[in-house]
Amino acid sequence: MELDYIENVNELDENVVRLYNFDMAEAIKFRDLIKDVIIDKKKKLDLSEVDFITPRNCNLIFGLFTSDEGILTKDNETFFCVLTLESFVNMIKLMEPFCQKESRGYQYLYDVDTPTDLLFSPTASW
Repeated sequence: MELDYIENVNELDENVVRLYNFDMAEAIKFRDLIKDVIIDKKKKLDLSEVDFITPRNCNLIFGLFTSDEGILTKDNETFFCVLTLESFVNMIKLMEPFCQKESRGYQYLYDVDTPTDLLFSPTASW
C-alpha cells in the first residue's frame, strides 16, 4: 500500500491524499488497524509508522475529534485526518467491499466539504 498527495486534481483546485496500490489482504490489514487503534483504543494513527504503507511524498495522521474536519495541512507534506468516531466507523464500512474481494474500484473515505479528499484505490485511479 502506498500513500501520496496529488494537488489540483480538477478545475476546482481540489486535492487528493491517496492510499493506493494494494490488494485485499492489505485492505483488511488497514481496516483492522483503523478499528483497533482509532475506534477501539481511541489513539491517533500515524501512517509513517505502519510497516505495510510506503509514503511517497507525504504523511497522514488520523485522529479523533469532536467534529468532522476532514484532511488538514499547513505544508502539503504532513496531513491530519480529523474525524468523529462515527465517521471512522463509517470509514470502516466504506472499506468493506475491498476486504471481501479483489477490486478495481475506488472509494472516497469520508464526505466532508474540504479542498482535500481521502481516496482509497487499489489501482491508483479514480
